[in-house]
Amino acid sequence: MGMGGISIWQLLIVLAIVVMIFGTKRFKTLGTDVGGAIKGFKSAMSDDEAKKAE
Repeated sequence: MGMGGISIWQLLIVLAIVVMIFGTKRFKTLGTDVGGAIKGFKSAMSDDEAKKAE
């Protein structure tokens, strides 16, 4: 049994369907976009902390 009653097989089937619908290329760009957003968020947080320290 997985998280909240969802088995690993159900998650794999959903993932396979999503890959068939959207394709792997969209996942690559989505990963790049999410990585860039996280990087920007961390940069903004460190800039904010630097301003508070002044």
